[in-house]
Amino acid sequence: MREEVSAGGVVVFKNAILLLRKYNGDWVLPKGKIEEGEDKKTTALREVKEESGCRASINDYLGEIHYTYRENWDENKVVHKTVYWYLMETNSIKTNAQREEGFVSAEFIHVDRVLELAKYDDEKEIIKVALKKIKNQTR
Repeated sequence: MREEVSAGGVVVFKNAILLLRKYNGDWVLPKGKIEEGEDKKTTALREVKEESGCRASINDYLGEIHYTYRENWDENKVVHKTVYWYLMETNSIKTNAQREEGFVSAEFIHVDRVLELAKYDDEKEIIKVALKKIKNQTR
């Protein structure tokens, strides 16, 4: 089994969270592979910028998720993936989806709708952690 490590961000602008819409209609959080010599935070910031065009800063660590998937739909090529997530903030709603990676849009979704749109359960759980931290920060 091959190991893969990525990092990404839950990016907040006022009362909205950044989601990327893939060509197949799935809404996901921005994330990507850690490059050689790169730390997790640098990867998360780079991937957010590359995939969405959004410049952000890290506020907090949210946690990690683990899952496995089949590489190229090959039953013999299983990948175990770990993704490290960070709570981020931006001061601009301007985005530019990275079409080369299969994203057709990058949009800030109101916090009341973000969980219903997010495709994957593990990403929904990270969004819930982020929403709780945001709520605690505004008290």
